[in-house]
Amino acid sequence: MAICFCLLICFSWMPCFTPAAILGAPQNITILSTNMKHFLIWSPVAEIVPGKVIKYSVEFQGEYERDYANDSWIPIAECRDVIVTQCDITEDISATVPYNLRVRASMGTQASPWATLNGFFNRVTTSLIPPMLTVTADGYHLLAELEHLGPAFEFWIFYWKKGPEPTVYRKVVRESTTTVHLETMEAGAEYCVKAQTYVEAINRSSNFSEVQCVTPEDGKAILLSFAPLFLVIFFVAVLVLPFLAWKTCRICQYSFCPDEVLPDTLKLTASPAKILKDRGEEMEKCDESVQVLPSEEILLHFWIHETL
Repeated sequence: MAICFCLLICFSWMPCFTPAAILGAPQNITILSTNMKHFLIWSPVAEIVPGKVIKYSVEFQGEYERDYANDSWIPIAECRDVIVTQCDITEDISATVPYNLRVRASMGTQASPWATLNGFFNRVTTSLIPPMLTVTADGYHLLAELEHLGPAFEFWIFYWKKGPEPTVYRKVVRESTTTVHLETMEAGAEYCVKAQTYVEAINRSSNFSEVQCVTPEDGKAILLSFAPLFLVIFFVAVLVLPFLAWKTCRICQYSFCPDEVLPDTLKLTASPAKILKDRGEEMEKCDESVQVLPSEEILLHFWIHETL
């Protein structure tokens, strides 16, 4: 009876342990590294319970952790409990030393064993591919444009003028976000350009890009291509500039010599000759009304005026 009771207890608890026992570790762990971008990838773990999401976590171990930190592992925060089967480890692989990496799966509270990368990874083994290069001729200016790969890269650009014994020049560019002027070209000559990347941190360079050759644009062709634009500008100048000049003169006239309205008291309602004639007649009338009195009569009039 006791044996049956124990068996019943074991079978009742077995489903709780079954998922953890059968949740397998990730397989086919490998690293893809190109142009100093590193990705850890692995195969997905098969679902053991329908509808349950399986998550993954990644940890790394560098030379310091192995030799001086008791063989410890450091979790990668961006790759903790993720549902994808890859992890960008570029920021964590910051030194040119051997790294070890591991990944495990989890479902709820259950976790699989850790699966470790087969061997160590060193970023010096990254694949450096030639940069994307665009060469153009702007008139007689030889220009080159390169893709942006990040601060760890510098670009070596080689250019030369085609001939029996060409002289090859090299230009080092550390910032690829702008167009680079290489040389002022000679008329009728053909110039060729190629480029490669160099990473100082790992002391390695890529292969060369494909050679691209260009010739300077003919000045007459440039002039003909812009002829319609020049014609439009000419007609605009002929039609608009005279109007602008007239308008400017008017503005200056009103600004420096404005028209002032005379007050009514200063306005002449008649001609100046008529005004002078009227004033002369008034003066004559005034003279006619003036009477000259003898001195005795003046004294008499003054005494009467004072007495009254």
